Amino acid sequence: MPPPSDIVKVAIEWPGAYPKLMEIDQKKPLSAIIKEVCDGWSLDNHEYFALQHADSSNFYITEKNRNEIKNGTILRLTTSPAQNAQQLHERIQSSSMDAKLEALKDLASLSRDITFAQEFINLDGISLLTQMVESGTERYQKLQKIMKPCFGDMLSFTLTAFVELMDHGIVSWDTFSVAFIKKIASFVNKSAIDISILQRSLAILESMVLNSHDLYQKVAQEITIGQLIPHLQGTDQEIQTYTIAVINALFLKAPDERRQEMANILAQKQLRYIILTHVIRAQRAINNEMAHQLYVLQVLTFNLLEDRMMTKMDPQDAQRDIIFELRRIAFDAESEPNNSSGSMEKRKSMYTRDYKKLGFINHVNPAMDFTQTPPGMLALDNMLYFAKHHQDAYIRIVLENSSREDKHECPFGRSSIELTKMLCEILKVGELPSETCNDFHPMFFTHDRSFEEFFCICIQLLNKTWKEMRATSEDFNKVMQVVKEQVMRALTTKPSSLDQFKSKLQNLSYTEILKIRQSERMNQEDFQSRPILELKEKIQPEILELIKQQRLNRLVEGTCFRKLNARRRQDKFWYCRLSPNHKVLHYGDLEESPQGEVPHDSLQDKLPVADIKAVVTGKDCPHMKEKGALKQNKEVLELAFSILYDSNCQLNFIAPDKHEYCIWTDGLNALLGKDMMSDLTRNDLDTLLSMEIKLRLLDLENIQIPDAPPPIPKEPSNYDFVYDCN
Repeated sequence: MPPPSDIVKVAIEWPGAYPKLMEIDQKKPLSAIIKEVCDGWSLDNHEYFALQHADSSNFYITEKNRNEIKNGTILRLTTSPAQNAQQLHERIQSSSMDAKLEALKDLASLSRDITFAQEFINLDGISLLTQMVESGTERYQKLQKIMKPCFGDMLSFTLTAFVELMDHGIVSWDTFSVAFIKKIASFVNKSAIDISILQRSLAILESMVLNSHDLYQKVAQEITIGQLIPHLQGTDQEIQTYTIAVINALFLKAPDERRQEMANILAQKQLRYIILTHVIRAQRAINNEMAHQLYVLQVLTFNLLEDRMMTKMDPQDAQRDIIFELRRIAFDAESEPNNSSGSMEKRKSMYTRDYKKLGFINHVNPAMDFTQTPPGMLALDNMLYFAKHHQDAYIRIVLENSSREDKHECPFGRSSIELTKMLCEILKVGELPSETCNDFHPMFFTHDRSFEEFFCICIQLLNKTWKEMRATSEDFNKVMQVVKEQVMRALTTKPSSLDQFKSKLQNLSYTEILKIRQSERMNQEDFQSRPILELKEKIQPEILELIKQQRLNRLVEGTCFRKLNARRRQDKFWYCRLSPNHKVLHYGDLEESPQGEVPHDSLQDKLPVADIKAVVTGKDCPHMKEKGALKQNKEVLELAFSILYDSNCQLNFIAPDKHEYCIWTDGLNALLGKDMMSDLTRNDLDTLLSMEIKLRLLDLENIQIPDAPPPIPKEPSNYDFVYDCN
């Protein structure tokens, strides 16, 4: 008799019959189990039948996924995927509109299952759907006028089925015709179209652009930014999200020479203002997917600066005129005749003096200051923007510093170059957007030249901080570190406008930064004397045991994990938690993110801790070795871990954030008797050790510590004061 772990108790349904309770032996071939079920109901041709989940997913049971069947699962005996695909392939070509509509509805539902999808695609089902879309409006033009709702539903189900089938990655996107692209684009360009059709059409266009260079070119010819913008002015956030996703995809895949052109078009069409008004400042919360798309657009917009950031200045280039303009605005010097060598020498001497006042490192030829990349020519662009658009502030900073002692002047030129480089690092200019990040800043959508305005605010902050620190030229790097901390702390508050960002900086003066640093230093103070180090060694095992218990308690509470799809971001969840006796991991799928803990009895799957062989992280995880852009993403890799058990079985995780990743990897390693190696453990250990040492070294002057504990008080004469719960 096989061990209990190989036997799964399930219920199996068949239309018109009572459900059958039976035990499935996981060692038997699936075909033998299906034959046994068919024989029980006296059904012939068992090869035409299959088992599927009776829940809303309707997924087929296959040899690959049969190990996921849980005790108590309700299954359904149904026609095999091949038979079902063949029947649906014929039904969607029916001459009856009602039968066709019903068939397309079933197809849209079943296409989520990769087993069915493979069979339907083998019948050239994708081509059939694309032909229906291409010829649909012409063939059913009369029908559309008579039965418009029926036609809209039919097209919606057709596009839904297409999206679901393509989502499995079985068919290449390069196979589609221009006629099909034109038809999909026409649905997006129509002002009055069903929301479901528009949403699926936008999803198809996004996938085409992201997955094929050839299709990008074809889609770019059919869709313009102007045609997409009206969809942003509606009230449906899902449509707005897909619209921005299409714009991002076109932006991301555009050749280098076309990206700036696209940026100019976006500026002309006032895309930024429309997004600010109808999305960011709309009277509703921004969901995670919208926040992600806004973050991607922000990154792609800032990446337009990369070309200037990586361009060195040619000392002989005409752009040297910008440096002359900076000098002219600051000092309003009159042009001098250059017809004599004497005046030429005099002019050079005057220029050198002025360039020194402007804070350039190379006083004779300031162009040499812009040969470092980054920030390259971007720093000079920022300086000119500041000088022209904030002229009073620019002149005040230059003249203020030129009148100070040499050692106390804040060099405007050098500061601008280093500040530009620092801001590019903070905003990660030139890096591709992350697949999982949704960290967008509303203030960057409030101005057409947001980076330049950001620079202008920060350069004035730098000058203010320099004065507050009473810095000298030797303190330049220290000032830059303080300014970076001020900017980073202000950005974390997510100011809604540049003015709000400026006011946040006003509250983060150098004095305030010193207070924050002092507070943090007090909390993280580390004593290095030998007695303290010995005390640390003595206390450390107790602290590590405390951290271990905290990690295990968190595993007992459990965590909700999100399932990430390689192409589309979908909110599908599953939950995992440790049993209170630390013997078993309970896990299972959820329809939505839970509010609070999920009880053990609702999690059907179990994994004994004793069966765990190893815990692997990052690139070593089985689900990180698959192909696909998402799987290779650096941030996702940093959050991935897997539990390996039995023979080549694994439980794969992608933590919701770095904190949960550390909690789970530490807890699992603790269960296996291994060291907890995460950054969180190191930080917790440092914090708790520091606190414990401070408590033990606390000054106890004039405090009498008794040798014996206080006596236990006598019992009261009665307990009438006790509240009677009954």
